Amino acid sequence: MMADVSPAKMIATLLARFSGSVAIDAWGETSLFYNPGRILPRGVYFATLKEKDGENDRASQLDRANVFRFNVGTSRSLFFARFGPPPPRPTKGCTVEGNWDFTQLDVITPHPVYGWMSWVSVLNPSPQTLDEMDGMIDAAFLKAKAAFERKLRSR
Repeated sequence: MMADVSPAKMIATLLARFSGSVAIDAWGETSLFYNPGRILPRGVYFATLKEKDGENDRASQLDRANVFRFNVGTSRSLFFARFGPPPPRPTKGCTVEGNWDFTQLDVITPHPVYGWMSWVSVLNPSPQTLDEMDGMIDAAFLKAKAAFERKLRSR
């Protein structure tokens, strides 16, 4: 996918790769939305890059120097194939239940808070890990695109 895995380069690469996507700084992270022509106020997000802990999301210890988390809202089937059934929704301020170390670098895990929604995460991914995630990233974009089209039809 890419040799440079800095957050800025990852965002630029994803925007170039997925036509109709936009990056918005929101919720303490950079969120990538599918929103061609900026028709909707935000669009539908499919990936995020988070560089600091949030009030209800401290599991990855993003306050460490130069640590960031790449998150992707992949398909339920790809999540299931990798991790089994999604864990239950955690209570506010807690993480999903499971034997994952959400602080380990370059390891794909369920998202510590949104794993129940089939989101996956990785801290400081290597190019090889991003290659391994390629299908998950594509699925996240296609899921967002389909949700965007449903939103347009319901307007």
